[in-house]
Amino acid sequence: MVDQKKIEEAVRLMLEGIGEDVTREGLVDTPNRIARMYEEIYKGMDEDVSKHLTKTFAVDSNEIVVEKNITFYSVCEHHMLPFYGKVHIAYLPDGRVAGLSKLARTVEVFARRLQIQEQMTGQIAEAVMEYLKPQGVMVMVEAEHMCMTMRGVAKPGSQTATMAMRGCFEDNLRLQQYFFEMIRR
Repeated sequence: MVDQKKIEEAVRLMLEGIGEDVTREGLVDTPNRIARMYEEIYKGMDEDVSKHLTKTFAVDSNEIVVEKNITFYSVCEHHMLPFYGKVHIAYLPDGRVAGLSKLARTVEVFARRLQIQEQMTGQIAEAVMEYLKPQGVMVMVEAEHMCMTMRGVAKPGSQTATMAMRGCFEDNLRLQQYFFEMIRR
């Protein structure tokens, strides 16, 4: 749960720390705006992913399911700057599937936390395995990190790709290739 009063105090201190006048017209409401924004962008901190993945539906066939280009926005825990991009998820059901929006909601739960991309990729894969109990899952995250583009090395447009494979995807090159073909279409 976000403590809005603490956030507001911290923002005032930060503004003073960079030499700003916190009573200036443009900054008077900034601490409150940031506290409300933090409540929104970190809402995944208090959210349980199981609520999205426990409602499943029986299927007669176990054909691969691919949900691609799921847009996400997250915040790097190292610099507290945004990183954003796309998540692609494939899973091979074992008699049950999730509703189509549930994979995107799962991404949101993990993205709406202080995060690192490598960890988020694995968390998504683990959640799908735990709650959907498929034969396997493959997750790829492609993201641009503001800590690399607007500061530090300052290389706009550079992207980081991470992947996690579980179950039947780990050793099946045919399934892996099919996943890459599907997400590049």
